[in-house]
Order: sequence, then C-alpha cells, then structure tokens
Amino acid sequence: MSSSVLYDAPGPRSRMRNRLYTVVGSLAVTGLIIFAVYRMNAKGQLEPEVWNIFNNAGVRNNIRDGVLTTLKVFAVAGALSLVLGLLLAIARLSEHKPVRWVATGFIEVFRAVPLLITIYALWVLFLTYKNDLGVVGDNTGFWGLVVGLTVYNGSVQAEVFRAGINAVPRGQVEAAYALGLRKYQVMTMLLLPQAVRSMLPTMISQLVVTLKDTSLGYIILYPELLYAARTMAGNIIVNGENPFTAVTIVVGTIYIAMCLALSSLATWIERRGRRAKTGVTVAAAAEPAEQPGVLDVTAGAPSEEDPNRKAR
Repeated sequence: MSSSVLYDAPGPRSRMRNRLYTVVGSLAVTGLIIFAVYRMNAKGQLEPEVWNIFNNAGVRNNIRDGVLTTLKVFAVAGALSLVLGLLLAIARLSEHKPVRWVATGFIEVFRAVPLLITIYALWVLFLTYKNDLGVVGDNTGFWGLVVGLTVYNGSVQAEVFRAGINAVPRGQVEAAYALGLRKYQVMTMLLLPQAVRSMLPTMISQLVVTLKDTSLGYIILYPELLYAARTMAGNIIVNGENPFTAVTIVVGTIYIAMCLALSSLATWIERRGRRAKTGVTVAAAAEPAEQPGVLDVTAGAPSEEDPNRKAR
C-alpha cells in the first residue's frame, strides 16, 4: 500500500536488497580502511617516532600559526564575499540595463575562471604594482588570496541571494508597492529578510567552500595551514623519510573539524531562526460593545416596554 503520493513503502524484496547493499558497502569500506592501515604499517608510517613529532613545540606552533592564518583569511574573505554577493544580486535585479549587464558579466566571468588562476593572477598583479598599491604593501600573498576568494565566492553568493529574492511570492511585492513603500524599502524590509532566511543553508555551505579554498594559498607561497604543513613535512626526517602521511592526516583532520564546526554553527542559526517568533501577532478578541440599556434586562425575560409581551 502506498504511504505517500511520491514514495511507496519498500516491499520484502526491496528491504532485503537494501540490507544486502548496506552489508556489502560496509564490508567494502572496512576492507579499504584495513588495507590502508596495513600499507601504512608496512611503510613504517605507524611507528611511534613518526607520530612523536607532534609532541615537539615547534611543530605545534607551526600548525597553530597555520590555523590562525587560515581563519584570518577566511574571516575577511567570507565577510567580503557576502557583501559583494549582496551588491551583485541587487545590481543584477536592477531595472537599469547597463547596471544589470555589468553585474551579469562580472558574475559569469569569475564563476567560469578557475579560482586557482584568479588567485595567481591577482598575486602577480599585486606584486607588479605593489608600490602603487599602498594598501597591499608587503601583504601581497594575503590580499591576492583574499581578493581571489572574494570575487569567486561573491559571484556564487550573488546567485544564491538572487534565487532567494526571486523565491518571494510576487503578490507580497505588489502589496508592498500598493501600500506606498519605495523600492529600497521593499528590498530591505520585505525581500532580503525572507531571502536570507530561506537561503541560509546554501550560504553557509558556500562559506564552508570558502574555508576549504583557503588551502589554495600554497600556490602563491602564503603561509596558511596547507603551506605550513608541506614546509614542515619537507624539513623533518624520521627514520630516513619525510612524514608526509602523518602530517597530511593531522592537517586533514583539522580541516574537517573546522568545516564541521562551521556547519554546526549554521545548523544552530537555522534552528534558532525557526524558533524565533516572527510575523504579526493576532490580537485577542475584545468584549462586544454594548448599547446603553440593552443588557439591563434579565436574560430570557421580556422587557416591559415590549408590546409583544405575553400576559401570564
């Protein structure tokens, strides 16, 4: 029997097949993990000396500095990408064709160009004209990475904002204009709050992508976490080999932890937004206004002035 219009409850054969696929998939994943651990042990990557390097104060300081640098780039690039995305979305929805064409061209170009090329090109540009750009100074790597992340992720966030704004029912916009609201009031008071709430999960997902893309800073020699890990693993020798595997596992775990923390924050914000009491509160029903002298007569008893009163 169908439990839903769009989904039929699986029968006995389907349930058995799903269990079989689950068991086979779990065994395959377990086998891959066991094989990876076996190969690491055979290559000497599980020796205590290899993992003992993380007890060194210099190694921990390098990892800490890399994490802080990564978070600094992410904080600046994430905030700027949200602002740029909002401005580009509003410009693309503009009624003026030149503004709309410029915003559309900017979005399409930077979404199409690979982010690695954008970062490298901006870094070379800042290096070439760093004397003319006083703001950049010696931080060419930082600003090359930040601006590259901003223009790419801002273009993606612009499409997210635009989708959220277009998802608002047209009737609400027409009602707002009928009430006499101006265009900026409709945008700031009606469209944007609903768009941000509906598209918040997608926006946070793109911020997670921004956090991961900070690792592309290694191409311009910026000392973020990945560059610090590669430099550190290349300079340390344990048992005659560089501990690239151990460093990669630790750094990968740090990246996963940061992304999970950001996703958990997004989930908390979304749940809090759902619990927020918004909207128009329905007023309590007031007592009916009585006309003088109407309720003075006892309920059910005929009035003396009633000409139709029956004599007992």
